[in-house]
Amino acid sequence: MYDKFPFVRVSNTSEDCQIGWTEISATIRNRCPDGKGIVCVECYPGVLLDSLCIGLGTALSPGRIVRAEDCYLTEPELEPKVHPLLTDDPVFGRMNDFSIADFLDMEKVGRKTREIGGAQGELVLIVGTGATLIAPRWDVLIYADLARWEIQQRQRRGIIANIGIDNLNQSPSLKYKRGFFLDWRAADRLKRTLLFKIDFLLDTHISETPKLITGLSLRAGLDAAVRRPFRVVPFFDPGPWGGHWMEEVCDLPRDVPNHAWCFDCVPEENSLLLGFGDQRVEIPAIDLVLMHPRPLLGEAIESRFGAEFPIRFDFLDTMGGGNLSLQVHPREQYIREAFGMTYTQDESYYILDAREDACVYLGLREDTDAASMLSELKASERFESPDFNAERFVNKFPARKHDHFLIPAGTVHCSGRNSMVLEISATPFIFTFKLWDWARPGLDGKPRPIHLHHGAANICWDRRTEWVTRSLINRVDAIASGEGWREERTGLHETEFIETRRHWFSSTVLHDTNETVNVLNLVEGEQAIVESPTGAFEPFEVHYAETFIIPAAVGPYTIRPLISGQAKQTECATIKAFVRKT
Repeated sequence: MYDKFPFVRVSNTSEDCQIGWTEISATIRNRCPDGKGIVCVECYPGVLLDSLCIGLGTALSPGRIVRAEDCYLTEPELEPKVHPLLTDDPVFGRMNDFSIADFLDMEKVGRKTREIGGAQGELVLIVGTGATLIAPRWDVLIYADLARWEIQQRQRRGIIANIGIDNLNQSPSLKYKRGFFLDWRAADRLKRTLLFKIDFLLDTHISETPKLITGLSLRAGLDAAVRRPFRVVPFFDPGPWGGHWMEEVCDLPRDVPNHAWCFDCVPEENSLLLGFGDQRVEIPAIDLVLMHPRPLLGEAIESRFGAEFPIRFDFLDTMGGGNLSLQVHPREQYIREAFGMTYTQDESYYILDAREDACVYLGLREDTDAASMLSELKASERFESPDFNAERFVNKFPARKHDHFLIPAGTVHCSGRNSMVLEISATPFIFTFKLWDWARPGLDGKPRPIHLHHGAANICWDRRTEWVTRSLINRVDAIASGEGWREERTGLHETEFIETRRHWFSSTVLHDTNETVNVLNLVEGEQAIVESPTGAFEPFEVHYAETFIIPAAVGPYTIRPLISGQAKQTECATIKAFVRKT
């Protein structure tokens, strides 16, 4: 019953959505009835500009088409500016305040702006990332949007490059890194200033089938989402350690070797579907965060993190697969000084399912010698030693269904094979330091990068067996109970800013966002229903293993089992994460 395409209904008519270049162009032309004016199409990085120019150009027949990329700095001019931000590291760069304007040559912009301003009596089409910075004004403003997951697919297929650089044939991992640290940050800063005033939103996820909605419809959809429970569109990806649990539970096609990851709640990466009758318009979920950070996150969370969604839920499937890489996340001071990130990736493993031999590697053994461990890791990294005996240095604990393992930054950890993990963590997920990858290649046949230098600087060597057992495993405290329900605190650790609560229930449970965003997953039971005690939103149905978001603005809400037909009343459970208020 897992829903792979959840959506937020905006209207009951598909007439609010134009499909295909002919319909789209007719709508745009109605805004320029005398056949002249400036149509500005600001584009998120990764939009297929040739396809867009051909589609709109053929139908609109503009007098001239101006592409923003013609005003970019040359590569020799751009690269010295961005190298300190990207560094030579194959995975990590530095967070920064680079803007789309920083990609532009202002002399070229000035010439192009004057050229556009001098065009009289014709239709001018301006397209690309930075188009709004080149247009002197516009009669129609369109935002051509794209979610980062689709960008990654295009990077892997080798059909898009990064902003201002001819790197079409570069490895997808390097294009992703450049996008993460440079392109997407800059584009989001510009997008945030435009969402409130665009005339139209252009969905370019399927380039052959573009879809157009008005800016009013977009804003109505985002306003609806932030006042009710919703889900983002999950995406699934194979990996060298991937398993097969999600193929069964989430009904996935068997078109890849395995499914290792499911990103079920990463608004920076996921899409959000808006429903117009029987049509679905796909937008990046980050648009909701950028446009409505306070009602979504809550005032205290927005003040602390800005327009960033600080909680991430994802699945790690090793059922019939292998161990994840042995890894550690940076401590807060290190990530701030080395990468310019203001918070780190504390996390936890909640075990959704497990076979008899499932395990989690967590913390160091009491007898671990730091120098010996690092020496053997270095030898393994240089292939001087054929293997690294992780169990000689790292604790290996059995993992059972509904166990919860807490992993504050600096703790060596790894999920073992034959488990299904719901990973609950802070959002900066790119900052993972691999210590050992079990001498196996990635899906491309090449070794995955090891980050021993960073990892060694962040291992908390005092997190050993006794402390880990006492502090990080199944720290369950009873909080409250009532007729047909009980509430438990299961984490996270005192040093982490996310707290989790588990509710077991066979009847209705009252929750409250307490003015902070709640993220939940139905970890036990087939289906449940989320309702408003005051009827503020329509009942929202969730199914086993689905992650859902309750915006801070919702306030009180209830969850109860949803029983259909002759089914017997069964106990359900949710795990809920929220940011602790300081």
